[in-house]
Amino acid sequence: MAAAPDPIAHMLAHRSVRRYRPDPVPDHVLHRVLEAGVRASSSGNMQAYSIVVTRDRALRERLHAPHMGQDMVLDAPVLLTFCADFHRMRRWLALSDAEDGFDDFFAFMVAAIDAVLVSQNAALAAEAEGLGICYLGSTLANCDEIGRILELPKSVVPVAGFVMGTPAEDPPLRDRLPLDGLVHFETYHDPDDDAIRATYRERETAGWARYMAMPELRERVEAAGVRNLAQIYTTVKYTRAGYARYAENVLGYLRAQGFLEGN
Repeated sequence: MAAAPDPIAHMLAHRSVRRYRPDPVPDHVLHRVLEAGVRASSSGNMQAYSIVVTRDRALRERLHAPHMGQDMVLDAPVLLTFCADFHRMRRWLALSDAEDGFDDFFAFMVAAIDAVLVSQNAALAAEAEGLGICYLGSTLANCDEIGRILELPKSVVPVAGFVMGTPAEDPPLRDRLPLDGLVHFETYHDPDDDAIRATYRERETAGWARYMAMPELRERVEAAGVRNLAQIYTTVKYTRAGYARYAENVLGYLRAQGFLEGN
């Protein structure tokens, strides 16, 4: 009898895949991934989320720009968008003559957490089926434009998404911060400066080497005159102005979608 697969080893082997073969994902495999996704934990078992499966090439071409021009949106055969969704439940409440209080920021947070839990279940299932995935931070950053393209009704907001397909690359494992810098036992223990430096020591070396190996990013780093990995994060990749713009997108879309009415 063959040994059962080790699920923890499977999780420890996760890599983000950005290059894909054009092979379609078989319907039965997609169905298994989605079934595994919806078995995720859910607040009150309300399942306040929806999953939009996008395989149509023309639609993915429209989504290419709001996903920041990442070509894997076009190259991977499947794009999954996980949405915080109280639209379905609020309609059910109305049909059932039940009180509706799901129009505020807390309701959005409950639904967003549900959607993210589902997305990670689906990601692990996809990898267990031999597929590759890569999460797209642009899903939340440009939720307003993505929501319009996907024709989302009120009370629905995209919060997470990933591309999925057969890998055309075998990327190495990325570094992770050490457990002793991430895990706190019993209560939070605020680290001193030496502990902070120790937590990021290997990341500073590995991360800098990785970015310097990318010609386009290296050119941006050199043009910005930054000297270390921390400065790459805040000067080149994730600027204050950029985060402020995305925050405006998200808050504006939450308001438009009816998630700030009860606040």
